[in-house]
Amino acid sequence: MYLYLVQHGEAKSKGEDPERPLTARGAEDVRLVAEFARKAGVTVAEIRHSGKWRAEQTATILGDRLRPRGGVVAVSGLDPNDDAVSVADVLHATADDLMIVGHLPFLMRLASRLIVNTAEQEVVHFQMGGIVCLERYEALSWRVDWAVTPALLRAQ
Repeated sequence: MYLYLVQHGEAKSKGEDPERPLTARGAEDVRLVAEFARKAGVTVAEIRHSGKWRAEQTATILGDRLRPRGGVVAVSGLDPNDDAVSVADVLHATADDLMIVGHLPFLMRLASRLIVNTAEQEVVHFQMGGIVCLERYEALSWRVDWAVTPALLRAQ
């Protein structure tokens, strides 16, 4: 199973807009990464997001490029300060490749929980609009397969 963890794109500050939508730069960064993922052959059964507008916008852009058969859906438990343990438990029992679009520190805690079985040790550095691909290679064992960021793609 492959799990694609995506930090939402750059968003406006609460002072600019309390809803915190993506900035123009944030949306463009996500489109760039989404196109890379499409060309790389990334396929997922579903794209899940937290329901916050910036995460939903990011997930929708990715969904437009990747066309997951299960669609783009908001799920609970993916907010910035939510506990990663219950999501990790669900993922251990999931067979389909998935993408989760969320926030820090949640994504950092989830990746750490899956890779080293503790949510307190940062093992992956996330960047806005970037994708970190994890691979489950044994029943409860995960590893980083690859990562890409908008800055890396813009440097090409």
